[in-house]
Amino acid sequence: MPVSTAETATADGTACRTLYRRAADPEGVPPGADWVARTRAELDGAAGWDGGSGPPDSGGAGLDGLRGLVGTWAEEERDRYRVLCDGSGETAGVLAARAALACAPFAAHDGAWLQWMSAAGNADGTAALRLLALYASDVGVGGARASRGDTYVASLRAAGLAQYAEPAARLALDGRIADRDFYLPALLLAMSRLPDEFRPEILGADLCLTAVGAVPPLVAAAPLLPPGGRSGPGPGRDPVRSEHRWNTVRACLSPRGDDNRRAVTGFVWAWQALRRWSGDLHGDLRCARDPAYGMAELLRARAREGAVYHDRFLLAGRPVSAWLEECRADPAGFLEVLAASTLVRPGRSRESRLVNGLVLQRGPMFRVFSPEDLTVIRRWIDSLPREPGAPPAGPARPRASYPVPQETPCHLPSRRTPGRRSPDSGGPSDLRSAYFLLQGRPRTPALRRYTLDYLRGWLARSRHGIDRDPRPLLPAAWPRKGLRPWLLDQHDRHDRERATDGAPLPSRGELIDATVQLAPLTLIDGAWLQGFTDYALASSEHGRFLFETYWDELGNGMPSLNHPLIYRQVLAEMGVTLPPTASREFARWPGFREESFALPVYWLSIGRYPRTCLPEVLGLNLAMELSGVGGGYRRAHTALKEHGFSTRFVDIHNTIDNVATGHAAWAADAVDAYMASALQTRGPQAQSADWQRVRAGFRSLDPPGGFRARRAGHRARRSPRGRARGWEEAEA
Repeated sequence: MPVSTAETATADGTACRTLYRRAADPEGVPPGADWVARTRAELDGAAGWDGGSGPPDSGGAGLDGLRGLVGTWAEEERDRYRVLCDGSGETAGVLAARAALACAPFAAHDGAWLQWMSAAGNADGTAALRLLALYASDVGVGGARASRGDTYVASLRAAGLAQYAEPAARLALDGRIADRDFYLPALLLAMSRLPDEFRPEILGADLCLTAVGAVPPLVAAAPLLPPGGRSGPGPGRDPVRSEHRWNTVRACLSPRGDDNRRAVTGFVWAWQALRRWSGDLHGDLRCARDPAYGMAELLRARAREGAVYHDRFLLAGRPVSAWLEECRADPAGFLEVLAASTLVRPGRSRESRLVNGLVLQRGPMFRVFSPEDLTVIRRWIDSLPREPGAPPAGPARPRASYPVPQETPCHLPSRRTPGRRSPDSGGPSDLRSAYFLLQGRPRTPALRRYTLDYLRGWLARSRHGIDRDPRPLLPAAWPRKGLRPWLLDQHDRHDRERATDGAPLPSRGELIDATVQLAPLTLIDGAWLQGFTDYALASSEHGRFLFETYWDELGNGMPSLNHPLIYRQVLAEMGVTLPPTASREFARWPGFREESFALPVYWLSIGRYPRTCLPEVLGLNLAMELSGVGGGYRRAHTALKEHGFSTRFVDIHNTIDNVATGHAAWAADAVDAYMASALQTRGPQAQSADWQRVRAGFRSLDPPGGFRARRAGHRARRSPRGRARGWEEAEA
């Protein structure tokens, strides 16, 4: 589908690269309604829907039939790459490097298209839990740099190809990677930020990748990749794991409505995109067997800068600067002239001035070419016939052509997409409407403004008078020995307070009322951490603790361990049946008091800013995981047992939140990892400022509610100065 020049004239030079970079941002505002409509039309068009029984490539087959077709294609395509790359030596290494880089935009985000399938509102749903389990496997839950993407980047690093691979979004800046290599991963990443719009299409694409297995170009990259780095895009290649993934994703597709048709659309679109990409890359590698092809690419890439300096040096009667200007469109002519010049000794690179005298320490082109550039030039010179009319050195190769690289069409949304206004496009009007609108993953500009303002006010209250608070808070300075000793002290304090607590147990009615009023909070357990499902954060040094905590809160994919479901069981024992958490009816349920939504809206808001509010999230997480361990949960156990209700909810929290190996310990370790990193990368002053933000986040679980604290919060929401304190609003 053609795109306008305005859509592709970006800072990066191409729409696909720009979309890839933007879609990798966990806090960016996703594309609007017009992009959704155009992309859906593109998917339908690629899948070939014409009102018939199915896309042309499917022959009317459903998903199971398509699986066989795609599996056959993938194996045949892998065979094509094996034939192409049959051999060894320098050429095999060149093809392997090119193939490994071409796979990088996809492989570095392997599985990221499932990153937002779970949200606060569906966290107790079977389908969401199944998909979260698959995603947790993709990101290597609990391991630092253990995601499938991290494994691939480590392989690139070992091969010396990872100059632009960390963070993975920087791959868009790597000129060695063609625009076509970003198309499929860019669209999948962008769609992953809109799960409510593209859920069936995303699942269909995942099924396609499961059927494909290791993408065919990885056959060419294999010489550079260790066994653990060869899996590439898609799930594990083990047949049992692959079958499990296929069955799990198929089961998550609703049998009602048009889910199946849309999944087929996503499947066939992904297959079409893979076929086009693999075919183009195969042609590129076939050309790259000719060393002149790599030399032509180098000339085209360096022509613009080189033309500035070579207006006095003549070759074949023309200034080299003129030849270089011509190279930007077609380097073939200059290649022939250069090969016949005195700068080159055909077949003998060691004797050629172009890669010897000119580039040595005293030469006029010292450091103009990188070591990689010099390897390309030497390979080209050595391939030239030593005698006029003689065949090229080495095995016969197809003569390369040198076409100008073409940009891959891709819809690029504007920063401000008007789209159609929905009834909620003006933003929440009160806490209840905010709670409802924040249940899913949608990110409109109005919701962004509301959540940022809410966070400013809440965190200003949390900072107010923090050093005068008589309650036990975090130390004034980060302990250089870490937080584990402090954590044990707090655990002991909880136990002492419980032992000396003479307060009577609540009555049955008081217990039920307290349990009901906590429902808006407890039924979104882990919501403050949902931003750490983002692919780039889930396996980071500090984010891995937070993602694993989130994963635990939702029961590790098992409904029997899911905390919101367990809480609903307690409510049912109390005779209370609530509407679904994500429904408008839940937020408007008359049994809830208005103030019962204040802390939940804070959780839902801060969970959207895992990068901007990272120190505050770390502090809040520590406060949350420590809050009931050893004391509060044990008192709640006694009260529930006294009135004949299940104690499972508080019992499971008291065990998994423990201060030795549980969530409280992970929370302390996450803070320590972050603070140690801050000291190392930004110095003591920045570390001290970050620690104050962690302290504010810790206190934000229960901020002061006095007049002066509330006034500080009100001022922060209104004042531009308040907006800039501690952390700043990112550009929408």
